[in-house]
Amino acid sequence: CRDGPNRSGTRCLLTVQSHRPHFIAVHCQEVGGKNYEASMSHVDCFVKELLSSDAMKEYNRVRVYLDENYKSQEHFTALGSCYFLHESLKNIQQFDFKAKKFKKVVGKEIYSDTLESTPMLEKEKFPQDYFPECKWSRKGFIRTRWALADCAFDLVNIHLFHDASNILAWEKSPSVYSGTRQKALGFVLDRITDQRFEKVPYFVFGDFNFRLDTRQVVESLCSTATMQTVRLGDTNEVDKLIFRESENDRKVVLQLEKKLFNYINQDVFRENNGTLFLQFDSELSCFKERLHELEISFPPSYPYSEDSSQGKQYMNTRCPAWCDRVLMSATAEDLVLKPENEEKNLVYDNIGPNVCMGDHKPVYLSFRLTTGAGKANANKHKCCNVQ
Repeated sequence: CRDGPNRSGTRCLLTVQSHRPHFIAVHCQEVGGKNYEASMSHVDCFVKELLSSDAMKEYNRVRVYLDENYKSQEHFTALGSCYFLHESLKNIQQFDFKAKKFKKVVGKEIYSDTLESTPMLEKEKFPQDYFPECKWSRKGFIRTRWALADCAFDLVNIHLFHDASNILAWEKSPSVYSGTRQKALGFVLDRITDQRFEKVPYFVFGDFNFRLDTRQVVESLCSTATMQTVRLGDTNEVDKLIFRESENDRKVVLQLEKKLFNYINQDVFRENNGTLFLQFDSELSCFKERLHELEISFPPSYPYSEDSSQGKQYMNTRCPAWCDRVLMSATAEDLVLKPENEEKNLVYDNIGPNVCMGDHKPVYLSFRLTTGAGKANANKHKCCNVQ
């Protein structure tokens, strides 16, 4: 849903038709794309087309929250949270954070521009000092709470800080950017589990911008190579790092610059879904008591080529990484891993693996939620599909 809404939308609709979920939650980041001032008007058209599509005609209750007010730099996050409820679902409720009570969901409603006055969600933008390298940042989170199948849970749309420089990310292990993301994610988790509201299971999904440990990845890829450092003449800052083979005519294996990660063979990140590199995916380790995730069985979700004919190709701007994730609390994981969730009903995967979806491949989790799942004596015979 980032820079190619029509392509992404079509592929997402095919996924909906494949799984036929009863409850759909779609979390978008960078609504309007990188050139949001010129492109924001297209977002509204896309949402209207989505709601009128044949694939969505059985979803008779809709809530769409689009943070489009880019003129308000103090609050703008460019996040979009969209929820679609199938006509077969009964008694679905959404939490009013101001009134502190659940309200029945009826009809289709779209909220955009400013979301600060909407009591049905919580939205916060990270303080500017969390990422001082940026003039200002759109990063933050949106939280909604739902009661579905006698079970209440939070859905949190999140966008964390990116790596601004490959060189800086390489200099230290773990990188300075990893520490910034850790601080921001901790901020979100503290907010959604504080004493203001009853604690419920939570799902946090969006663009975490988690990166592989650049230093360790480079050491693994270039273990037998020699490194050449090129510095800027006026400041003596490192401008680029060039890794060459010791033999074989000293062929360049990897060239690293601020916005360049040009490795000789990017197929290694796709082989066996990139499993070899999961050992360098360590940013979640400090949250292992608070966040859980199903096993990753798809290639790194970023940075894919935005050339429509290169759907499986990575750009050479950043080291490929699993930026886009679906994470959950231990109590939410209990809901997902219920015995009745047979393997065929439990899917954690990406969307559009072979077609261009923008620079990020969307990632989704599909599972069955049993009626009364949050209660001790649950009726095990009624389920709804959640995606």
